[in-house]
Amino acid sequence: MKTLILYATKHGAAREIAQRIAKRIDGALIHDIKQDGAPPLADYDCIIIGSSVYAGTVHKEVKAFLGRHADSLRKKRLGLFICGMDPSREKAELESNFSPDILQAAKAASYLGGVFDPKKAGAMERFIIRKIAKITEYTNTINDDKIEQFAADLSAAEA
Repeated sequence: MKTLILYATKHGAAREIAQRIAKRIDGALIHDIKQDGAPPLADYDCIIIGSSVYAGTVHKEVKAFLGRHADSLRKKRLGLFICGMDPSREKAELESNFSPDILQAAKAASYLGGVFDPKKAGAMERFIIRKIAKITEYTNTINDDKIEQFAADLSAAEA
C-alpha cells in the first residue's frame, strides 16, 4: 500500500503528528501541502490529510485541496485528522471542516491532539488560547494512543 500524508500546519503540530503516523505505516511519504503541494494522487492507494485547526477551521490550503480532489479522494483509502487543543470539539470540527461525503469515505477520521507553545504564538493567539482553552504555558496533548488507533484503522481497511 503506497501512502501519502498531506498536512498543513502553522506552528508544527500537524507536521509532528504526520511524522508519528508515518512511523506506523511502512513507506508513507509526507508532504506539507502549504509548501510542497501534492504529488499525483494516482500514485497512491492511501491518502491521509491533516491540519491544525484555528478558530474551528482547518487551513485554507487543505479546504482548497479537498474541493479540487474530492472525486479522487473518495476512491482512495482515506484518512483525515485534525489537531488542536480542545478534544471535546472533535465531532463538531470534523463535521464543520470536511464534507459529509468525504467524512463518509474516510476509513479513519480523528482529532489527534495538539501543541500550544506560547513562544511560537502571537499575542492574539495567546489571548485566545488563554480565554478559551485556559492554557497559559507550553502544552502538548498529542495522543499517541489515538495515532496508533488511526494508523490501525487505515491498515485494517486494507484487509
